[in-house]
Amino acid sequence: MALIKSISGIRGTIGGRPGEGLSPVDVVKFTAAYASFIRKTETKGTNTIVVGRDARISGPMVDSLVTATLSAMGFDVVNIGPASTPTTEVAVVGENACGGIIITASHNPKQWNALKLLNQDGEFLNDAQGKEVLRIAEADDFTFADVDALGTILCNNTWNRRHIEQVLALDLVDREAIAKADFTVAVDAVNSVGGVVIPQLLKALGVKHIIELNCEPTGHFAHTPEPIPENLTQIASLMKEGRADVGFVVDPDVDRLAIVMENGEMFVEEYTLVAVADYVLRHTPGATVSNLSSSRALRDVTEARGCAYNAAAVGEVNVVAEMKRTGAVIGGEGNGGVIYPAAHYGRDALVGVALFLTLMAKEGKKVSELKAGYPPYAIAKNKIELTPEIDVDAILAEMKKIYADEKITDIDGVKIDFPRSWVHLRKSNTEPIIRIYSEAHTMEEAEALADDIKKVITSITAK
Repeated sequence: MALIKSISGIRGTIGGRPGEGLSPVDVVKFTAAYASFIRKTETKGTNTIVVGRDARISGPMVDSLVTATLSAMGFDVVNIGPASTPTTEVAVVGENACGGIIITASHNPKQWNALKLLNQDGEFLNDAQGKEVLRIAEADDFTFADVDALGTILCNNTWNRRHIEQVLALDLVDREAIAKADFTVAVDAVNSVGGVVIPQLLKALGVKHIIELNCEPTGHFAHTPEPIPENLTQIASLMKEGRADVGFVVDPDVDRLAIVMENGEMFVEEYTLVAVADYVLRHTPGATVSNLSSSRALRDVTEARGCAYNAAAVGEVNVVAEMKRTGAVIGGEGNGGVIYPAAHYGRDALVGVALFLTLMAKEGKKVSELKAGYPPYAIAKNKIELTPEIDVDAILAEMKKIYADEKITDIDGVKIDFPRSWVHLRKSNTEPIIRIYSEAHTMEEAEALADDIKKVITSITAK
């Protein structure tokens, strides 16, 4: 059993004793704390909270608990049923709601579920807001409504369609060009809500030939749900057979988009944002943003277009804040998360699919040919385990001194930018380790850089 409480919500395995897993007691407690926070802080003057969920087996059970608790706290609920994370974000704004709860554990296995918490703009709570919800929950500082003040629960299953309509209405999405290109598209939706919404989107975009893999939303994930290469062997094999022009893979809540090339090789999640951003910048020049652990390729294509790139601390809420500060026209994270403000401020695989297909249609190139046109990089992800008594912050401070002649960014751990590579060091909040992300032009160079950094850290700890 596991239960993880963080500023972004509550996540855990289903079952177990209260406080040890995501039990019904924990769901009610945390939902009530969130409702209490919204009651104290909302400024819209509305009484509505939107609830959506992915297709996990535990989804209906958790959904019932969440909606009933919100009603018990005096809020009216618009329950949009099985829907993607970005769809729920869009619905919060569309329903003029004062908040939203997404019931999804994202890329975690089927035994997990979670509550992701949104503000009145359909965006994730920031650090201070999340901590306040945690405080309220810990103190049981909430009061349920009396019988005459209970909220209502309304089911509204129109938001998948309305979200698709909003994507099609984007200026840079060209349905006519996509339909004319006559693509064959393969989709792996890991038996969650993407299996419904992505094929619907493709049909609305004029795609006539769709190969569906794992698109029945049963919640019984056909493979480990994180859309990374080792989990995508089925669609890779299909693509190697030459059966489709492009393959799209989404995680269970459809905020991450991985692309498989026509030859069965991975486009690489980092390059989902790079390709979409390059297309957007051609038509709407402006700033871009990604987090510190994302590929330098976004910076390269941004500067090649004469525009400015900025980095944010890891975490969608941090990327969104930096995008707003800089007025960025496109941004996101290297895990396949595309954030396009013309749509909304949230990672959205539907937007990613529509913009990428438009790019393909207008360029008239194979996916592998598009990939060849972007700066080549590879990211290695490692970690170094330390003993509990070691002061990780002191190690990071020493690394800053050792590499003082390089460009250092310390808004989130320590990132060291070298002329042809970079390394990002982040400490874990739960265990004595330092995560080491390194990028260079080849995986061999990235791994060698990580090994060099490990040796330096080891020498520091030996003093």
